[in-house]
Amino acid sequence: MTDENKNFDEIITQIKQQIDMLLNDNSVPRNVKNALDEAKKALEQNSGYSVKASAATYKIDEVSNDINLPPYARTVIWNVLSLLESIKD
Repeated sequence: MTDENKNFDEIITQIKQQIDMLLNDNSVPRNVKNALDEAKKALEQNSGYSVKASAATYKIDEVSNDINLPPYARTVIWNVLSLLESIKD
């Protein structure tokens, strides 16, 4: 495993922890939780890092501007999207 892959694994672990935090939050709307759950599953797929990151980004981006999303949750989602972008590059 290269250093870059190891770094990507650490970033994905960090992303999944943040997604789990939002999934366990009662103030996050159900549609957002569904998208986050799908994104987490995409990150667990057995495919390349950029494929995983792209799929997860697509799922999360759909709900990142949900009007019912609490402000702090939106910030966490934006942070997750930023981390996903760092994997795709």
